[in-house]
This record gives sequence, structure tokens and C-alpha cells, in this order.
Amino acid sequence: MTKKQLIMEKSIELFAKQGFSATSVQQITEHCGISKGAFYLSFKSKDELIMALVDYFMEQFIAKLDYTVNNEDDALYHFYHEILLTFKENSSFAMIFIKEQALAINEEFIKKMTYYDHLLEKTIERMIEKVYGQSKQLIKYDLVFSIKGFLNTYTHIVLNHNDSIDFELHMFAKSLVEKTDILATHTKSPFFTEDLYQMLHHSLTKKVAAKEELIELLKGKIEEVNDVYVKDSLVLLSEQMKEKTLSPVLLKGLIENIRHHQDCVWLSYLLFNYFKFDPA
Repeated sequence: MTKKQLIMEKSIELFAKQGFSATSVQQITEHCGISKGAFYLSFKSKDELIMALVDYFMEQFIAKLDYTVNNEDDALYHFYHEILLTFKENSSFAMIFIKEQALAINEEFIKKMTYYDHLLEKTIERMIEKVYGQSKQLIKYDLVFSIKGFLNTYTHIVLNHNDSIDFELHMFAKSLVEKTDILATHTKSPFFTEDLYQMLHHSLTKKVAAKEELIELLKGKIEEVNDVYVKDSLVLLSEQMKEKTLSPVLLKGLIENIRHHQDCVWLSYLLFNYFKFDPA
């Protein structure tokens, strides 16, 4: 574990107990058993650390969700179950983040959350197309926002009552699938057309990571990762970015290999979308 990873892991424990504003850099360094100098070599400030934690949580969340949608047969059920499980297992940090995010709102934070929200919507779009096919094209964007509404409401219920109620996630997910199916079956007057949806997202141009960005990320991971099999996979993927020699089957296998390493989950998501594999 790198010093940066140690700081992130230990700071989550403190933030969950005390909140962002009540936790000082001094407390973080004492909890980690490091000096302030070591902290500032990894992060310029506590705010930068908080933004890094937001990135880490959202990257892991989006990447796992996207993989679930692309690879599970019962995609709608597994989509809801994965989200409910993620919020249940990370309820302490998620709650403190929701309660205190208003204190840290700035332009960078808003752009960051808007970007991740857009990625979530794209995952939901792919799921709708996989589950319902082309028959729901006219109501697809209404379904996207309806599903997001379900998520906003029901994840808050899980977070607010996680300590007092042991939610049966299987039945919870099945109930949400049923509600979604009802909307998909009976919606006759959609409001959100594709044109309107695109107008809402006209400023979001970063949809797929650029080649140069991926090469740099691969280079960094090759230096960081100790697992020899994952490192070898990263090296081959890095070579593929420069000169395409691998078959689609082998390429997809290499991406799947690195996905199982916790520090490469987001990178595997970016590579999967860069090479645009057909989920089927």
C-alpha cells in the first residue's frame, strides 16, 4: 500500500466518525502514523484529499455498475442490487459526504459530480437498451430520469436507516425492477426527447478518455502495481495503445484481468469504453 492509499483509507475512518470540517490534517497524520510533511507530499490540502476520496468512491462505483450492466443477464435486477449494496456497505462515508458536501461546494466539485452523474446516465442508457431493446427508444430518456429518481429516493432511505433496519436487498431490488417495468410498459407520453436530453448535456464533452490520458494512466499503474500478472497485463495494454496487435478476445481478457485489482478498476472501465466492446 502506498502512502497516498494509506492516507485515503485511514482518513475515511476519521471523516465517517467526525465529519470533514471537524477533522484536521494533524488528526489524519496521527491516525496514519506519518508526519505532516509526508501528508503534504501526497496531498496539497485536506480539500484535495476529500476530492480524491470522492473520485475514488465514484470511480469504483461507476466502474462496478457499468461492468454489472454489461455482463449480467438480469441486468436491471443486478443494477439495483449493486447500488443498494454499495450504499449499504459504505453508509458511514456516504452519509457524511451527503450531509457535508454543501460546505465544500465549489466549481471543481460541481463539475466533478456533474461528470460522474453523466457517466451514471450513460450506464443507465445502456442498461435500458439491453433490457428493453429498441422498443423503448421513444421513452428511453424518461426512463433514465425515472430510474435516477428511484435511486435518489431509495438510497437515501438505506443510508438514513441502515443502523436500525436490516434491509432485504434481494426483495428491495426486485421491487424496483417491478416499478421500472411498469413505467417501461405503460409510459405513453414521454417528456424527455433525445434533443432535449442532449441540450441538457451540451457542455459535457468528455465522454471517452483520450489516448494520451490512457497511456499516462497505464504508465503510472505499471509503476505502482506489484502483482506480476496484473503488471504484465498493463504492459501489454500499454503496447496495444501504441500499436494495435492484439485480437479483440485477448484485449478484452487483459482488461478483465486488471479489473480484479482494486487499484485498476477505473482504468479497466476507461479502457473498456475506449475500445468500445460490444457487451453482448
